[in-house]
Amino acid sequence: MSKLSLDRILQSQGFGTRKYCRALVDDGEVAIGGVVQTSYKASIDTDGLVLTVFDEEWVYREHVYIALHKPANFECSRKPSHHPGVLTLLPEQFTWREVQPVGRLDHDTTGMLLMSDDGPFIHAQSSPKRHVPKIYQATTEAPVRAELVSALLAGVKLHDEPAPLAALTCIERGPHQLEIVLEQGKYHQVKRMLAAAGNHCTALHRSAIGGLTLDSLGIAEGEWCYLTAAQLALLAPGMPATEATDPT
Repeated sequence: MSKLSLDRILQSQGFGTRKYCRALVDDGEVAIGGVVQTSYKASIDTDGLVLTVFDEEWVYREHVYIALHKPANFECSRKPSHHPGVLTLLPEQFTWREVQPVGRLDHDTTGMLLMSDDGPFIHAQSSPKRHVPKIYQATTEAPVRAELVSALLAGVKLHDEPAPLAALTCIERGPHQLEIVLEQGKYHQVKRMLAAAGNHCTALHRSAIGGLTLDSLGIAEGEWCYLTAAQLALLAPGMPATEATDPT
């Protein structure tokens, strides 16, 4: 059980600065259990807390763990340069609480993108030591040949990489379609591997991370969802347990 002042709770949930959060309470915009709160100094138990702010319910979460179905032409950066940032697809509160992508997808790559404000989680999930498999669906410019699949499985040499990089699995899914599973997360890795193997990637989609698949989440392109503890456990052994719940 943890108790915090109401203004600190609102600030932690991304509603703005302490000064602004105090003004929200003073203006009667915050309710708990149907009761409008009148003191921002009130000490509130955060366990199971549901706030109503501007007539919208928000479940208190110490940290947020999110999966986004990333569309093309969005940058995985808090300071995008050429395209809109993925944070524009999320509620404004997540920007205030400094949610950030876990790793990156190229601006033209679609699919599953994890996001969180939990630093240790981001570090653990991004660590190359964790060997989390990621599944990609790649569209190729030239037809898929057996030699291409064999090369990707055997390993191809990339510029600035000390050793060849190989796919864990590589399966032909169509005349111009490959399903590639990688453990590494090198810069433009799938595209560079296909180029090194004599083909060209024209479209790329990440469909799964660990045992968590985008299809199982049921979110359309541009949509997002909170991840439950059970879903987090599918990412890789050792992921931290969380109080995360489904969005209300």
